[in-house]
Amino acid sequence: MALQCGIVGLPNVGKSTLFNCLSNAKAQSANFPFCTIEPNVGVITVPDERLIRLAEIDKPKRVVPTTIEIVDIAGLVKGASQGEGLGNKFLANIRNTNAIIHVLRCFDDDNITHVDGSVDPVRDKGVIDTELQLKDLETVENRLGKVQKQAQTGGDKNAKRQYEVLLRYKAALEQGLSARTVELDKEERKSVWDLNLLTDKPVLYVCNVDEKSAVTGNAYTEAVARAIEGEGAEMLIIAAATEADIAELGTYEERQMFLEDMGLEESGVNRLIKSAYKLLNLETFFTTGPDETRAWTYNKGMKAPQTAGIIHTDFEKGFIRAEVIKYDDYVTLGSEKACRDLGKIGIEGKDYVVQDGDIMHFLFNV
Repeated sequence: MALQCGIVGLPNVGKSTLFNCLSNAKAQSANFPFCTIEPNVGVITVPDERLIRLAEIDKPKRVVPTTIEIVDIAGLVKGASQGEGLGNKFLANIRNTNAIIHVLRCFDDDNITHVDGSVDPVRDKGVIDTELQLKDLETVENRLGKVQKQAQTGGDKNAKRQYEVLLRYKAALEQGLSARTVELDKEERKSVWDLNLLTDKPVLYVCNVDEKSAVTGNAYTEAVARAIEGEGAEMLIIAAATEADIAELGTYEERQMFLEDMGLEESGVNRLIKSAYKLLNLETFFTTGPDETRAWTYNKGMKAPQTAGIIHTDFEKGFIRAEVIKYDDYVTLGSEKACRDLGKIGIEGKDYVVQDGDIMHFLFNV
């Protein structure tokens, strides 16, 4: 699944440092690889301790983790919605992503100039929110002009529904609220799916702090937490410069010792990758055996036939049933045979909703 998270932020907030840390994600979690599609797009494997544990049990010939794409989008500036600072290009790059990682500067450093002259992450958040909201308002008003007459004079129920949703979006955006704050039911969302509004995308705010604030945060991060209340967004605290130092250490053991000295169980990069995966509404199922232990990405809520189709389209077309072992059972009992002998394999049909961590075996006939 080629789903992307775009990293956005004002200039000099630590976006490039963070992206470079992500490019060294292999150094953070042993064998996980990283590759570059373009200079600003990275395919990053998702660290998953479950995959490692399954591989330890089955000792396969190869291990295949799951991946996401991270896009480094150049720093936005005030006026981007009107084309300032190549704003239209940057906004188009954001539109092509599925979720947003918004980096906020939450540290003081006289050697790093802030584009607005002082450190204020809530103000910075507001600058970018405003630019995205203005662009969305332009999109909504353009669509309103096209559907208004059809909605008010015709019998097209979908046009009427779309018109009503657009009015709600317009009202929210004019109040300085993001589109994601507008609650829609399934049919309403379906009527405007092609708008692809920038502020309707899920967002993760990453507070870039100094090393001493990496565990508990600081006054800046507390202000951000208050500012995003009610927005339906997540927040993560990372010391990007420190993460860069950790990535330079020679061995995995050295990196873990550094983290422990800081009071962290896991690197910020790993936490960010996992959060981005969750942000994209993704979950993981596994297949495992002597040849291969593999993590597969699927959209949360998918049923067994659709997840089978991720492996091969024939699996979905000819789906008969799925044999499902829960991860905890597999790890506790230590093999598929033991799970089978003790009746720990569930036989599931077409309506089974796959759960995160399921170990799957699909039976099909084409």
